[in-house]
Amino acid sequence: MTSTPRRLQAELASLTTEAFRPDLAEIDRLPTLDIARLMNGEDAGVAAAVAARLPEIAAAIDAVAERMASGGRLVYAGAGTAGRLGVLDASECPPTFNTDPAQVVGLIAGGPEAMVTSVEGAEDSGELAGRDLDALKLTPDDTVVGISASGRTPYAIGAVEHARALGALTIGLACNEHSALAAAAEHGIEVVVGPELLTGSTRLKAGTAQKLVLNMVSTITMIRLGKTYGNLMVDVRASNDKLRARSRRIVSLATGASDEEIDAALTETGGEVKNAVLTLLAGVDGPTAARLLEESGGHLRAALAIAGG
Repeated sequence: MTSTPRRLQAELASLTTEAFRPDLAEIDRLPTLDIARLMNGEDAGVAAAVAARLPEIAAAIDAVAERMASGGRLVYAGAGTAGRLGVLDASECPPTFNTDPAQVVGLIAGGPEAMVTSVEGAEDSGELAGRDLDALKLTPDDTVVGISASGRTPYAIGAVEHARALGALTIGLACNEHSALAAAAEHGIEVVVGPELLTGSTRLKAGTAQKLVLNMVSTITMIRLGKTYGNLMVDVRASNDKLRARSRRIVSLATGASDEEIDAALTETGGEVKNAVLTLLAGVDGPTAARLLEESGGHLRAALAIAGG
């Protein structure tokens, strides 16, 4: 899916995300505070653009959660800023939701090196996306989310097309209407944020919109999978002092137990927050809590219902 320079120039000129704003042509002559106000005003409209696509986003999330409940993985694929946002979202799932690092994966065109530097030509290869996905050995239970502000990035489109051919669930997240990426995916999500403050700098509003949507995809999917209890992150992994303190606070908020009871429960359950909450609320020991959670598929409310029944 290559384009000649002139053809590519014409394609970019037709995209909302690449549109030139004559009203901002003198922005470099403005005071810093005025530029900051302009940027802030532009950003204020991003949430509304996401809100306009909530039905599509919710439908995609329900489909992702269904697949992941069957053991599937969530894979993000993109180039440049879009790829980095996918890697960021994936990397935050293990400490936040205690997921296996292989359960939510971020692929960026050009590999890990592209996180910090430009890898020339990588985004132009749909075949590269196919090879990256083949290394993961995709199954029909998996989900691949192609991310591209323009909606025309060959790497993102190639990832979606390859995944769909293998029977995986596919989502295309773009910031232009009638995008090739959304059309290629089973679930197309087009969050149209309009032209950027700096012409074509899609790390700005488009990047913010993509971050908001990816936050929803991972967070709400994990809620559906029982990774939370109410709005508490009961599957948080206590891998540092801050998270250990947060774990104790979560147990406290969920149970109202004393410090001594919380310490005892966390010791009994090997530091597992969800298990500790269950031991305190259901009055069971650590092994019983682990068994109840296994029987309930990791859903704390369901485990509590079993314990109380």
